[in-house]
Amino acid sequence: MNNESQTSVGRVRVERRTDGDFADNPTPRLSWTVESSVPGWWQASAEVRLDGGRAGERVARLDTDESRFVAWPFDPLLPHARHTLEVRVTGVDGAVSPWSEPVTVRSVFLADGEWVAPFVGLAEPQEHAVPGLLRTELDLGADVASATLYASAHGVYQVEINGQDVDSAVLKPGWTAYQHRLVHEATDVTALLRPGANAVGVRLAGGWWTERFGFHGAAEPFYGEQPAVAVQLRVVLTDGTTRVLTTGPDWRGAATGPVVTSGIYAGERIDARRAVPGWSLPGFDDTAWPAVRVHTRPDEPDVVPEPAIAEPVRRVDELAVRDVITTPSGRTVLDFGQNLVGRLRVRVAGERGRVVTLRHAEVLEHGELGVRPLRAAAATDHLVLSGGDDVFEPEFTFHGFRYAEIDGWPGDLGTKAGRAALRDAVTAVVISSDMRRTGWFECSDERVNRLHENVVWGTRGNFVSLPTDCPQRDERLGWTGDIQVFGPTASYLFDSDAFLASWLRDVAAEQAARDGVCPIVVPMVLPFGAKPAAAWGDAATVVPTTLLERFADRRALAEQYPSMRAWADALLAVAGERLLWEGMFQFGDWLDPDAPPDDPAGAKADPDIVASAYLVRSLQLVTSAARELGDDAGATRYGDLTERARQAWVREYTTPAGRVVSDAQTAYALAITFGLVDEATRAAMGDRLAWLVRRAGYRIGTGFVGTPIIQDALTETGHADVAARLLLQTGVPSWLYAVTMGATTIWERWDSMLPDGSINPGEMTSFNHYAFGAVADWLHRTVAGLAPDTHGYRRLRVAPVPIAGLDRAAARFETAYGLAEAGWTAQDGQLVVRAVVPPNTTAVVVLPGGPETEVGSGHHEWTVPDPRERLEPRAVTLSSTLGEIADDPEAYEAVLAAVDALGAEWGGTLRSLKDWTDQRTLDDELVRLSPAAKERLRDALDELNARRVVRVAG
Repeated sequence: MNNESQTSVGRVRVERRTDGDFADNPTPRLSWTVESSVPGWWQASAEVRLDGGRAGERVARLDTDESRFVAWPFDPLLPHARHTLEVRVTGVDGAVSPWSEPVTVRSVFLADGEWVAPFVGLAEPQEHAVPGLLRTELDLGADVASATLYASAHGVYQVEINGQDVDSAVLKPGWTAYQHRLVHEATDVTALLRPGANAVGVRLAGGWWTERFGFHGAAEPFYGEQPAVAVQLRVVLTDGTTRVLTTGPDWRGAATGPVVTSGIYAGERIDARRAVPGWSLPGFDDTAWPAVRVHTRPDEPDVVPEPAIAEPVRRVDELAVRDVITTPSGRTVLDFGQNLVGRLRVRVAGERGRVVTLRHAEVLEHGELGVRPLRAAAATDHLVLSGGDDVFEPEFTFHGFRYAEIDGWPGDLGTKAGRAALRDAVTAVVISSDMRRTGWFECSDERVNRLHENVVWGTRGNFVSLPTDCPQRDERLGWTGDIQVFGPTASYLFDSDAFLASWLRDVAAEQAARDGVCPIVVPMVLPFGAKPAAAWGDAATVVPTTLLERFADRRALAEQYPSMRAWADALLAVAGERLLWEGMFQFGDWLDPDAPPDDPAGAKADPDIVASAYLVRSLQLVTSAARELGDDAGATRYGDLTERARQAWVREYTTPAGRVVSDAQTAYALAITFGLVDEATRAAMGDRLAWLVRRAGYRIGTGFVGTPIIQDALTETGHADVAARLLLQTGVPSWLYAVTMGATTIWERWDSMLPDGSINPGEMTSFNHYAFGAVADWLHRTVAGLAPDTHGYRRLRVAPVPIAGLDRAAARFETAYGLAEAGWTAQDGQLVVRAVVPPNTTAVVVLPGGPETEVGSGHHEWTVPDPRERLEPRAVTLSSTLGEIADDPEAYEAVLAAVDALGAEWGGTLRSLKDWTDQRTLDDELVRLSPAAKERLRDALDELNARRVVRVAG
């Protein structure tokens, strides 16, 4: 077999989106993967062919070894252009691949001034946010050569042409900072049009445009009172003529459709009796429908929609009912076995006018639907039956739920057959921004695997048009702090480059309206939060850097660079000459587990220490961006300020012995991972951090700021054993506590559900909140050992850190160059490390106890001694120190279980103990135990020791 047949070009990609080859600008970047069985394959050059085999064919030779985000090699594309594109590559061995399969590149942008469609809505809506149907007809006198629908909305919509939806997207056009930025679709609808009469219809509701935002009874509409839509249909006929249909005063609209009311938080009321057969077909009699109202905004110019650069929201999965539950109060609840985001599809037949009510929630509390965390969000759908066979699926809302309470069902739910029929009639439809899954992780501990799967579901559920904080309550906002800490994890699990790059445009727009301050939520719809907040506003510098590091998206970095600088300058203004960010409102280490339920900002780490650390961090990132983009003056300026701010932090907040004056886990994690201190101090701080974690009984002591970085801080300073204990802890607070409580997504609070099954009493509690799931990035990079060593994984870093408690771990990631894998298996004192390196990349390999080496593409395997110590278990007695017990996972669990058996008082006391040190013994801590209780405890410890002796002897 020759080399040519061993190498081929895989997927060719245009710009960022993964759901089609859309040119959202005239010079889209190109990417391609190479599939090759040639070890160490490396690209020497490439050729790109435009319109191969057609008149005007062009071929560009590219003398580059890069295959990710390669600059457009032809003249800029024109609006409405359609071309085929093929790629072939030449390796350094001289072998040439075949041409790739052609992809069709389609321009989805419009020329300046070409958008002319006005926004139109119902003529005289009688209430706030009235849904409606809008329509028009057009006559085409010839066959259609091509047709593109451009549409956007103040609200959410779907377009039908001749009775068929134009695509599978939902909640279009999604949520952006509407007053600054709107996006439009550009859908190929050629196949839906025909010569002669055609009809265009729009289903429309308020969505985010008319939603009431705010808390504590003060929610108000932020954008507008009524929805509106703008449609521009461009049709090219076979006779060469072009027709452009737009919304305008000749359209007609009515509020007579089946969707009676709709709200993001409230849910929908759908009345099947109001269905309008044929309303989007030609010839429908709409004479009773009034003409639409053209929306004008005399106080400010309309925002001209721009092409969507990210994948839309779609239905991405379906789940069947797992169980039909009758609650203690006699209500019927459906359990889907998974906390998800979406809505229910219901097939039902019953008497006309009967109302079936669906109420959604994430958890059960003492057997009943747990709705308190929803706050003001009703999260309820009402389905009014037509009297025939009905199929309902709410269209313009979504819910976060695992459970749905159903009321008014026409069947007999008191029988097994009736419950089975209900089970078969209802399906959960999962929605999410339609990003491609790219990352996986698996290890020998099924609890950790479930934790990772919870992170995946949390990402899917909170990436609905923008990165939200939760999907269920009266919030669902684009909190900047959450995505700032979670961006690296999201960038591994899903191809989120387009999604986040789109959101960053809103960040920049909101900043521009606030003198460079990045608000706490984007889009900014709250009456507060206009002042800078550390770790939240720093999303302006962190997220663009993440897109560069994980996707090599230099264009996103360049586009956001003014935003990054603006944020840094806003911080420098508040930091003043001292270069310390002090005395202002801060979220701090939000949701530290020791914070009171009603004060989530009440963390152990001083908020000024957190804020001033983030000042240094953002200055670091702006400096790096300046260097990357060739801004030498900016690099010099911000580099100098970085060092001065770092020195100020050290001078103000650390001691000569390497302590941070706020002696908390998060404070040390910040100092270590942000590079705030020198190497000697860093090592001392790592030791102190490990001591603090051990003292806490290996339970997490961090909130939103510290949690994503504490495991890195521990492993980077030589304390992988402590990180392992922290990961595998099951007591509250810990990552695995929620898993032991049946969680299927990541919780907002470490104890969103209390051990007794009660919902946390805090006013703010969510069971689908991805921030604490940022630990998954450490699982991928460090435990499995698969990380980027250069931007976009062009060079991988395979450096697994095997941790105690696991026998194997593996990560698999679809890079822009192909599938990469890394992992290890421990057996008989040896560690087998395996890696797969994609073609056109290399990998730096650091094996435990070995030197750093570099390898090329292909499959690799190494065997090295397992570096983990095998400690013989000690006997556990009442004289054992609390520190010794904490260090011994088996003893720790056995002691807790034995003390639990003595009564709730004693078990609760020990489980909540904050100081597991060598200065106190178990006997000291339980000094008030009665002699009989101590004897029972002594017997339990003797049984543990006996089991261990037998196991060791065996």
